[in-house]
Amino acid sequence: MHELERLRAQHRAATHVCWALMAGGQSGMSDDGEPSGTAGRPMLEVLRHHELDGVLAAVVRYYGGIKLGAGGLVRAYTDAVASALKQATRIERIVCTEVEIAVAYSDESHLRYWLQQQHYALLASRHDDLARLHVRLPAADLDQLKLSLPRLVSDFSSASITLIM
Repeated sequence: MHELERLRAQHRAATHVCWALMAGGQSGMSDDGEPSGTAGRPMLEVLRHHELDGVLAAVVRYYGGIKLGAGGLVRAYTDAVASALKQATRIERIVCTEVEIAVAYSDESHLRYWLQQQHYALLASRHDDLARLHVRLPAADLDQLKLSLPRLVSDFSSASITLIM
């Protein structure tokens, strides 16, 4: 976790660099020396409450001479993450897949128009016995593409969709 290493290097005098991570349905956290359950877990619960994924929350804390107690620590870490999330820009991540769609030349322009209307990315094309379009689309839309292809082409027997790994 390069970001945590960067924060520790940037804040060498900090007493604690606590963190919580939600990524791909997995989670992790660290109290970094705070009493167990007073930093990482509350931060993680804030991320879960906001239904976030692909997020690392880190709080750098310098000891100021006043003991906060367990409840005070939980509030401090929870509030720090909640406050940061209010100011953060959220970016939706969409899992995409790439396919090669092969169609007869006579169907290519109609298919290209439909792909553009769906906002799918045409990455490349090549032409041999068929027109072959290399397309990136949201993985959730793959079934829609498979259902739509027969009505988009005049000769479905020569059309195909191949998943590109």
